[in-house]
Amino acid sequence: MPQPAGTGISRGESKVTSTHIDVEHEYKRQTIHILIGMVVLAFPFLPLQYLVLLSLLLFLFVLLLPRSGRLFGILTYHGSDVAIRIPMGAICLSGSMLLMLLIAWILTFTEYEFPVFIIGGAIAITTFGDGIATILRVANQASYEVLGNIKYPERGYSEGRTKPESIKVSLTLLFTGTVFSFLIGCWILHWTEPTSFPVSLQLVFFISVIGAITGALLECISTRVHDNITVPIGSAMAMWLFLSFGYSVSYLSMMLALAFALILGYLAYRAGIADISGLLSATLVGVLIIAFTDVWWFLLLLAFYLLGGGFTKYKYKYKQSLGIAQGQGGARGYKNVFSNSIVAIAASICYPIFPEAATMILYVYLGSVATATGDTLASEIGETYEGSPRMITTLKKVDPGVDGGVSSLGEAAALFGSLAIALLALLFGVIGMDSAYILGISIVTVSGFLGTNIDSLLGATLQQRGILSNNGVNVVSTAIGGIVAGAIWVALA
Repeated sequence: MPQPAGTGISRGESKVTSTHIDVEHEYKRQTIHILIGMVVLAFPFLPLQYLVLLSLLLFLFVLLLPRSGRLFGILTYHGSDVAIRIPMGAICLSGSMLLMLLIAWILTFTEYEFPVFIIGGAIAITTFGDGIATILRVANQASYEVLGNIKYPERGYSEGRTKPESIKVSLTLLFTGTVFSFLIGCWILHWTEPTSFPVSLQLVFFISVIGAITGALLECISTRVHDNITVPIGSAMAMWLFLSFGYSVSYLSMMLALAFALILGYLAYRAGIADISGLLSATLVGVLIIAFTDVWWFLLLLAFYLLGGGFTKYKYKYKQSLGIAQGQGGARGYKNVFSNSIVAIAASICYPIFPEAATMILYVYLGSVATATGDTLASEIGETYEGSPRMITTLKKVDPGVDGGVSSLGEAAALFGSLAIALLALLFGVIGMDSAYILGISIVTVSGFLGTNIDSLLGATLQQRGILSNNGVNVVSTAIGGIVAGAIWVALA
């Protein structure tokens, strides 16, 4: 149809203008969220009960905004295809602040303490970190919309927005969140009375890094719960947990640990071994393990990630044809990372805290990593077995990929994976080159192999009955593999 005279606007130009308006609106919306977050600057100057009252008034103000007002219009989401007529982001942000301050106030009547500087740091991660990251996401998305090249799938999100996964967005949240969480924490501590125990700036920086990584991870995970609930509360809980340990490392060591873990995670992401959530969760795992032990412990766990990722792609098309291949092209996400690493993380944290049991804890760590490696290799290599695997409980033939199915190829792969971790532990100096090194290698290999078969047994029983998920089986089997290794060392050493 001919264009009406005098309009001078093509269809493409109209789309650009519409997109520009949406981006400008999001800039304003996130700016107001940041202004809401700047309430934390008043935290040092008001008693806790008044902070609860202030946050309650802020929550009610946002909740009861008149729909006809300009502020209400700015705080509601306007996308190219959807407009959410409720200021959900501001409501969730102020509500999260109210909830955390209320918890802190209630705990003042107990022997426990939820420090206000942690709440302020978590809010800073959300408002500055997530706010700036959201602006970057919308700007990136707008550039795709202008080109008519939207390739991102819809993700479960309370405001109905498309949340494209972007490494730039996640890293922006991580670094910006760390900086502002640290600055706000220092601000609040400078003007307030000390907490029940002294808190060094080094410790504030340590937990700020942990909180920012946690926030970035929670932000990239698609859930039905709003980011302004999961990010501040999740970050605060992680920071509170690690504050309770009272353990920190130097600024330089922490930055090196973060850089090293992040670079290795990024390489895994580029290689297709991990997705964005897998990258961030592996970074968090790496920072914790390096901070509480040393880099060699993390390199052992990294060896598991690399071996698992590499063999996931082994005969991938063949496994796809059978319908048993790992999803997302073999890239693993946060669930897989944490389910296989949670026992290793716990052992790493306990290692410097309980020095009298350090060697036993070391073998718990090695046994859990050997089990995770053996299990992953047994699954990925064993699925290519040309014959029929057998159910571990009945020895009856089953189809490839069935939970609890084992084969001679899979068992050999499990033994190889466990032995590989044992030999790498010796090479990296985690197992000392002394008279007991043969015992150490044997313990790690045996515990990893046993843990892998326990994984198969759990898969044939509890997983098939729906009692445990695959990730749950990974957690239990790595825990058992670690306990077996620790128990053998105590019995034989």
